[in-house]
Amino acid sequence: MKNDACCSGTTAMGGFKVEAIVTVDERGQMLLPKDLRSKANIEAGEKLALISFENDGEFCCMCLIKTDALAGMVREHLGPMVNELGSKP
Repeated sequence: MKNDACCSGTTAMGGFKVEAIVTVDERGQMLLPKDLRSKANIEAGEKLALISFENDGEFCCMCLIKTDALAGMVREHLGPMVNELGSKP
């Protein structure tokens, strides 16, 4: 049975909230509203990673993560494994 709730397994992370509705212009660009940028502490020129999710092989949703935060998550999860591999003969 196909699960119609795209990211249903992520509600343990605190759920979801529609923060804004944005429009994609003819050049494929979107504008994040100022109040949302302020709330998320997003500064001009800051890099964001776009993470996509699939459900049964179909694109269903996406999220933006600051690249600094993403790098921190990668280090946190992969760092111990890399350290362990480096210490083996």
